[in-house]
Amino acid sequence: MQHFWVVGTDTEVGKTCVTTLLMRQLQQQGLRVTPYKPVQTGEVYKDSEGYYQDTAMYEKYSMQMLDLENVNGYSFKEPASPHFAAQLEGQQINIHHLLKQMQLLQQSYDVVICEGAGGLFVPLDTIEKTTLLDVIVQSKLPVVVVTRTTLGTINHTLLTLESLRTRDIEVLGIVFNGDTGSRMEQNNVETILLHHALPFAIIPQLQNISEIVDYSITDTSLFERLYTK
Repeated sequence: MQHFWVVGTDTEVGKTCVTTLLMRQLQQQGLRVTPYKPVQTGEVYKDSEGYYQDTAMYEKYSMQMLDLENVNGYSFKEPASPHFAAQLEGQQINIHHLLKQMQLLQQSYDVVICEGAGGLFVPLDTIEKTTLLDVIVQSKLPVVVVTRTTLGTINHTLLTLESLRTRDIEVLGIVFNGDTGSRMEQNNVETILLHHALPFAIIPQLQNISEIVDYSITDTSLFERLYTK
């Protein structure tokens, strides 16, 4: 098995949903799997208690006990770009710290799924001018790209794939998330795959995130690429 990233063409495309789904599907194959979120922003509150949705979702739906101290590098309260959210708290994101955490996790797990924040060029530190893409390049790990099926996805997806290709980053496949079954969405998927014949999975628009527990992509070409017995 190999470790990999889950990256998005934009923010709010469903990276955490896909990361959680892949985590569960691979855990069901008997593999020891952990997610890892280098940077998360936007603390939310329920009953006066603060938490972060991404790592909370990992914990809620994982089929294995997670080491919660090591599933995240940085967490910032402001729901903003990581560089700005860090600045507001007087901090600076150190990508060497993130890379070290990833390397340590890779020594302990069969699969580490690293979830990106926003799109590839989201800035992590404006002083060093580092982006998420810089961390991906230095990690030397392949990626799974998560994209929408709706209007605009062709441009966003092809730009993302081109950025990865020019940096020699291996793309394991694409997840088309939130499909409602319209003719336009079907054509969007077909057009993207015409340009890049990659393994893929299509996830329908879920009414509730809890439906992820019963959803499976084990019969898709993407999962076949990720898991070989």
